[in-house]
Amino acid sequence: GHEQLLKMMEERMMDVEQKLKLVKRLLQDKVNQLKEQLSKNTRADAMVKDLYVENAQLLKALEATEQRQKTAERKNYLLEEKIANLNRIVRNLASPSFSP
Repeated sequence: GHEQLLKMMEERMMDVEQKLKLVKRLLQDKVNQLKEQLSKNTRADAMVKDLYVENAQLLKALEATEQRQKTAERKNYLLEEKIANLNRIVRNLASPSFSP
């Protein structure tokens, strides 16, 4: 009975060792998965930061462009007023009622 009990204990120990090896392999796979995910997350984080910086630069460029457009529109308006005034002067000069 004692040898049979010892043999059963050995079989149980071998079974437990196999299960532990399996668990260790599964844990190592999980560790590798998590390391890979961390690497991907780190790259994604860097890309997000780059995009944030690029977006800020694009916003500044857009604001500058809009400001230049407003300035150009103001200058255009002033030129159109000057043209209208010059046309009025030319019409007055060409009008027959104008006598020196």
